[in-house]
Amino acid sequence: MADPTATVCPRCAHQTVELVFTSPVPGVWDVLQCGRCLYMWRTSEPERRTRRHAYPEAFRMTAEDIRSASEVPAVPPLRTS
Repeated sequence: MADPTATVCPRCAHQTVELVFTSPVPGVWDVLQCGRCLYMWRTSEPERRTRRHAYPEAFRMTAEDIRSASEVPAVPPLRTS
């Protein structure tokens, strides 16, 4: 099981990461979420999704990027059949 206190967010390097869910099979994977940018990842994903040093530079964020974001995209309404 991942220790969220020993983990930083791969996207924004924030120190507050929460354990959201653990796999039904103990020790296989955990789902973690950043407390600042809300990025979520499964610990079994590749390093480019789970480790700050390997996360793509083009998608990294800073606290200032988050503060100055013009808008959080809205979730569109569900389609009706």
